[in-house]
Amino acid sequence: MSSGTLYRFGSIAVLLALLGGLTFVFAWLLDKQHNPNQSNLTRIISDGSSEVVLARNRNGHYVATGEINGKSVQFLLDTGATQVSIPSAVANDLGLVRGAAMLAQTANGTVKVYATRADEVRLGHIVLQNVPASINPGMTGADVLLGMSFLGHLEIIQRGDVLRLRSPE
Repeated sequence: MSSGTLYRFGSIAVLLALLGGLTFVFAWLLDKQHNPNQSNLTRIISDGSSEVVLARNRNGHYVATGEINGKSVQFLLDTGATQVSIPSAVANDLGLVRGAAMLAQTANGTVKVYATRADEVRLGHIVLQNVPASINPGMTGADVLLGMSFLGHLEIIQRGDVLRLRSPE
């Protein structure tokens, strides 16, 4: 091989590595914009209790990383959802069992969902046991709607682009 050919292959390899690195950085930035609440959700307030503090994402939603049954999930907080609503693919990954079929009213109309229960739902330091949920085969993506079967147990304070969740003691 000539030195010109080696130089060309070396240049292409450097360019591919640079493009791969840029792709990784931009994917990370987009993920951060969608979910600005991936860690450090809990803070101590003046009376000694703690709260979960969430920043609104660039689309105006509150998205946060949490857990269902000890496995990491991404929540989209939805006070309009009666229950925690889980896409089928995520429910399968979590090992949730489909119960009775039910009809649910969504922004997209009436859909068939399946009753289930999450043994444990965690957002920051807030942990609830035996949370009613539904498995929604029509949901795409990996976001779990964190509905009122979880949020209804909390004090919710929203000011500007910040949402504070407190568990009553």
